[in-house]
Amino acid sequence: MKVLVACEESQEVCKAFRDKGHTAFSCDIMDCSGHHPEWHIRQDVLKILGGGGFRTMDGMNHYVSSWDMIIGFPPCTHLAVSGAAWFEKKRADGRQKEGIEFFAKFLNAECEKVVIENPVGIISGDYIPKWFPDLAEKYDLPQKPTQIIHPWMFGDNYSKSTCLWIKGVKPLVPLVKEQPELEWFEWVDSKTGKKKRQPKWFADAWHLPADERARVRSKTFPGIAKAMAEQWG
Repeated sequence: MKVLVACEESQEVCKAFRDKGHTAFSCDIMDCSGHHPEWHIRQDVLKILGGGGFRTMDGMNHYVSSWDMIIGFPPCTHLAVSGAAWFEKKRADGRQKEGIEFFAKFLNAECEKVVIENPVGIISGDYIPKWFPDLAEKYDLPQKPTQIIHPWMFGDNYSKSTCLWIKGVKPLVPLVKEQPELEWFEWVDSKTGKKKRQPKWFADAWHLPADERARVRSKTFPGIAKAMAEQWG
């Protein structure tokens, strides 16, 4: 298959599909960190969502008339419910509307097989109809995810609620049925006095600069990438 892995600088999914013999390319506005510039397109992915000509980071030109599969990881910065405290400001300055429309481009991509990944966010639920009724009508929102998975289901011993919107392929079949023991970072909220916790791998990223922290937390776990390639490829 000709596979476009959108908004992926880590190249985890791209490499997993390449390992299965597919012609896969990652695309992002950032340089790739997966060490395969010959498979990475650094540009706005919307310009090639329907296929066309493009150049990979090694300087080679390519042409794909259309993609057989698109796997998208659109930015969740303005969509994830974990950032609800900033929603009012983001509604006012237009960032949230922009984020919703970018996500919706993948929902409406003209491709037989499309998968979109994001954390729990506003694409499902009544938030968009309430605050952006025009977008709800234009893009048929909200839309519930097809399934919610965690890395531990595919051999990586971590917790991270990951939503998948799926068209043209079956939901992923977990390899692990029972959740193993996981590591957590726990603390007491100084304002409320309530005990809180985060997955340790997520909390460990707090010491990193903001850009790098976001990159680490958004990377696809290897087990999920491998399962995508094996089950969808």
